[in-house]
Amino acid sequence: MSVVLNQDAEEHPETFCYQVNGSCPRTVHPLGIRLAIYLSCAAGVLITVLGNLFVVLAVTYFRALHTPTNLLLLSLALADMSLGLLVLPLSAVRSVESCWFFGDPLCRLHTYLDTLFCLTSIFHLCFISIDRHCAICEPLLYPSKFTVRVALGYILAGWGVPAAYTAFLLYTEVAERVLHPWLAEMPCVGSCQLLFNKFWGWLNFPVFFFPCFIMISLYVKIFVVATRQAQQINNLSKSLAGAAKRERKAAKTLGIAVGVYLLCWLPFTVDTMVDSLLNFITPPLVFDTFIWLAYFNSACNPIIYVFSYRWFRKALKLLLSRKIFSPRTPAIDLYQD
Repeated sequence: MSVVLNQDAEEHPETFCYQVNGSCPRTVHPLGIRLAIYLSCAAGVLITVLGNLFVVLAVTYFRALHTPTNLLLLSLALADMSLGLLVLPLSAVRSVESCWFFGDPLCRLHTYLDTLFCLTSIFHLCFISIDRHCAICEPLLYPSKFTVRVALGYILAGWGVPAAYTAFLLYTEVAERVLHPWLAEMPCVGSCQLLFNKFWGWLNFPVFFFPCFIMISLYVKIFVVATRQAQQINNLSKSLAGAAKRERKAAKTLGIAVGVYLLCWLPFTVDTMVDSLLNFITPPLVFDTFIWLAYFNSACNPIIYVFSYRWFRKALKLLLSRKIFSPRTPAIDLYQD
C-alpha cells in the first residue's frame, strides 16, 4: 500500500477509505441509513444461516430423509449456510462502508470463500436436476442408477472442482501471468478487487450459463414427461400413484429453486460481463444491489422448502418441539400423512 498522502484525502478524510495516494473514494451514509442497512444485512444473514441450519438438522436427524437426493440438498444447505456465516458479515461491512478495512490476506480469503460457495451452489443445483431427470424419466432404473455412492461422488465434484478452480485463479501466479494482457489498472486502495480485469467477467459467463443451460434443458424434459405421467396416473395403483406424485412434487420444487437461482444471479452475471466492456462504469450502489440479490438466493431455498415440502414443515415442527428429545423421533416417517 502506498504511503504517499493523498491531498484530497487530507482535506476530506471522510470521503476516502485511507489517507494515501490512490485511495478509493468512500460513500458516507447518514447514521440512520447505515444502521438500517446493517440491520437489513443482519436479518439476511440470520435468515440464511438459520434456514439452512434447519435443512442440515432435518436431513441429518430424521432417518426417513437419508436418501441420495436429500444428501445433495444437505450439501447445498451447508454451502449456503457457510456463505452466511463466513462471507456475508464482511460483505455487509464492505457494502455499508464502501471500503475494505481487513487487509489483503483476508480480502483474498474472503474472495476465495465467496466464489467457492457460490460455484458449489450452482454445481449442486445442476446435479440435483440430473437426479430429478433420472427419477422422473427413468423411474424403474432410478433406485439402482442414483445411489448414495453416486450422490457422494457428485458432492465431492461439487466441492472439489470449485475449490481447485478458485484456488488456481486466486492463489497461483500462473493465472496472473496468463491474464496479464487483460488486466485493467490496479484497483484503488481499499476496494478488495482481485484480478480486476475485463477477462474476468467473460470467464464467469460460461461458468454460470453452461450449468444453467443444462438445468433448463433437463427441467423442460422433466416437465414434458411429468405432464404425460399425470395423464396416466389414474391407471396406477394407489401406492405407485403416491410415489409418482412425490417425485413430480420434488421435481417441481427443485425447478422453482433453479428458477429463483437464475433470477437472483442473472443481473450480477450480465452486469459483470457488460461492465467489463464499458470500463467498469456501474455505480457502486447498483453493483452492491446486484451482489446482495445474488446472495439472497442462499436464503431462498429453505423458504421454498417450507412452502413446498410437507415433510420439511413436519420436520421443522418436530425440531422446534419437545418431541425432538424422544428416542423414537428420528425414526418417524415424515412422508406419511
